[in-house]
Amino acid sequence: MPTLSVLTWIGNACAALCGSHGSVTAAAHEAECSRQSVYDHADKVQQAVEEARLPGPPRAELLQEMARLRQENQLLRRHLDHAQRLQRHTLRLDRPAQQHFAAVAHAMGLSFNQIEGLFALLFRHALATTPPRGPDRSTIARWVHHAARQAGKILAALDPLTRPLAVLLALDEIFFHGQPVLTAVEPHSFALLLCQRGPDRTGATWLAALRPFGALEYAVSDQGSGLQAGLAALRRERQASEQKPLVGGLDLFHIEQGAQKVLSWVWRKVEASWEKAEAADRRAARARDARGPLATARAAWRQAESDFAWHSQWEQAWRQARQAFELFRPDGRLNDRAWARGQIDAACRGMTAYPWRKVVAMLRDERALSFLDRMHQQLTADVPEEELRAALVELWRFSHSGPRTTASVTLAAAQQVICARLDEGWRAKYERVKKVLGGVVRASSAVECVNSVLRMQQARHRNVSQGMLDLKRLYWNTRAFRSGKRRERCPYQLLGATLPTFDFWMLLQYDPEKLAQEVSRPQLAA
Repeated sequence: MPTLSVLTWIGNACAALCGSHGSVTAAAHEAECSRQSVYDHADKVQQAVEEARLPGPPRAELLQEMARLRQENQLLRRHLDHAQRLQRHTLRLDRPAQQHFAAVAHAMGLSFNQIEGLFALLFRHALATTPPRGPDRSTIARWVHHAARQAGKILAALDPLTRPLAVLLALDEIFFHGQPVLTAVEPHSFALLLCQRGPDRTGATWLAALRPFGALEYAVSDQGSGLQAGLAALRRERQASEQKPLVGGLDLFHIEQGAQKVLSWVWRKVEASWEKAEAADRRAARARDARGPLATARAAWRQAESDFAWHSQWEQAWRQARQAFELFRPDGRLNDRAWARGQIDAACRGMTAYPWRKVVAMLRDERALSFLDRMHQQLTADVPEEELRAALVELWRFSHSGPRTTASVTLAAAQQVICARLDEGWRAKYERVKKVLGGVVRASSAVECVNSVLRMQQARHRNVSQGMLDLKRLYWNTRAFRSGKRRERCPYQLLGATLPTFDFWMLLQYDPEKLAQEVSRPQLAA
């Protein structure tokens, strides 16, 4: 039944309260409702009239007040929810937590002023203090210097146990306001095992810094005279005492950097010649007598074409030299020194110009290809059978070289059948081949990456003390990687060290002597 109007309700109430006999029936019939509805309407109309006669504010005012109270109630509920969320997520900013925050922030590269600003922001939003106030700059500096001294003591206890774990090292030097800092990084774990602020970078200083690395077999670095003198002295010491031989590799990073520098210089000449030729064309198009401008434009385009051909020739020569540093030749065979040396010699014949002198000198250095010698020695020692070794290397190439496609998966499956026919225990030997080929180090990119992080510290501080470097090194080695193949593990874990904890702040709370006793070093693989 449709909803009845207010006038109908009043009419029904009038029929029920004031009408004669039969009025209720007539009103119900006219309104198309039941007799009980007529009586209900009469009761409600009578009640409404009686309520309107009572003293108090009018209905419109009450409705307005109710709307205001509802808005106030909603606002109070939002404040209550915000307070409850703050209570659940309130930071614990007591004194130890503040010291922890300051040490980590400084180890990440923040200056004391930046840390002070962050503390002020945290105290303003996380604490209900009036007025909100955090530690000042002098207090933060005192906390950080104490943590830096403690980090130096902790590292003094850890270094004798972690440095002997390094078989490979990437070495380099970085300067802080003219003061050299010697750095050494284990490339597979990215463990920063040496970050020493020294008085100089002579061979004697490098020799003293590298002596604790008793298991070191291969060191990749640039051609720095002091660094190379230190490696040579260490190599002579080991030969005299019949220790493990030390092989030095020349860094591909600096070779490629030098080549790209030359190619970029030539390309800038190409761009300048090209723009000059285009400008000559525009002048010829505007000239009334175009004979002279056209001759100038043709000469400009000949020069641009000559410069472009020059760049193309040098780029092709560098690409040929760059192939010498790949693990596999273009025909798919495993690279070796003889083939790589032929590629370099052929490429150097096209790099006779003066700008290539440094790159050519590094390419012709025998240490540039030492990684190939070491790779073949390890493969021969792990898998003496030549045919099986070649088959396992081919399997690794199908599985790890290039994108994973249907063809590569099919070839890898077929190669596994070939390996199984040659040796039933091929899987164990393949793991050794996989470790050798996956662990080839040609460049010092790892130490360059660490140096770039250290330069951020240099940019924010006038002086970088050894304590600050120790604090940063301990934080770096205990900080877990967020992504990639090293994800959720820190450099010390990847290096193979066994520590009671890998938490940066908890290590700082340890007693150095007690920590040295608790740390155990796993046996190195033969």
